[in-house]
Amino acid sequence: MTTALTGTPYDDLVTRVRDGALGPDPAALRVSVAFTTRQAVRHAGRGTGYRNEVLSLRLAEAVGSCAVEPGALPDSAVEDCVGADVASLLEHPLPPVRVAALDAYLMHVLPHTPDQGAAPVPLPAGSSLEKSRARAEAVVELLDLPPGGTVLVVGVVNSLLEALRSRGLRYVPCDLKGGATEWGEPVATDALAAADGCEALLVSGMTLGNGTFEPLRRHAQAHGKQLVMFAQTGSAVLPRLLGQGVSAVCAEPYPFFWLDGGPGVVHRYRGSCPGGGR
Repeated sequence: MTTALTGTPYDDLVTRVRDGALGPDPAALRVSVAFTTRQAVRHAGRGTGYRNEVLSLRLAEAVGSCAVEPGALPDSAVEDCVGADVASLLEHPLPPVRVAALDAYLMHVLPHTPDQGAAPVPLPAGSSLEKSRARAEAVVELLDLPPGGTVLVVGVVNSLLEALRSRGLRYVPCDLKGGATEWGEPVATDALAAADGCEALLVSGMTLGNGTFEPLRRHAQAHGKQLVMFAQTGSAVLPRLLGQGVSAVCAEPYPFFWLDGGPGVVHRYRGSCPGGGR
């Protein structure tokens, strides 16, 4: 029996996966490898740096990921995931595990291919800063906003801010950590409060794992604003939410641009794609 869909679009997507509506029964699929990726970076020529930590789960040929605040994920999470079936991980008490499991399942059954709505954008080989800037260009090009418009940026990435500035766009940087941007601009910590004064939202997929995505999606949908997601976290999840408050996605599955100096690829989605909707 198929369960009635009554929750948020994300919750309904999870229900459809549990019901086998998008592919094989997740109870029959097991995660073979679980790992975390931790890195610290300061690009050459930049005065500030940052740290990343990501939980990733391997399901057959696919890898699903969810970023977390550095140090927030207990070591036991990796052990919990190895050999576990996807259905049980979708019920795990830790939200990042649930998100990574959903992402791995969807990467397995609905990979980033043109028939699934993905448009690949190559990233050239280069330094960490060169690749960061190339990724930022691919993301910012998804915004449809004239010069002078204001963008809420949730999850501060200086290369994204730089790309917005080059297009004559204003921005409000926001991150739970607060602090300041490379140019000394204060970083807001309450994204929803800052959203009212912005015409568009540019949001990290990391919001899926920390519980801040849904209020932003509702705001964008209620006010008819663009919500563009840049997604290392949930790269296969967020395209399924297009047309439900999400207007575009730049999906970047593992391995991420900061892991390798060689050529890479991101996948852009606009409109709707197979597997989406309620």
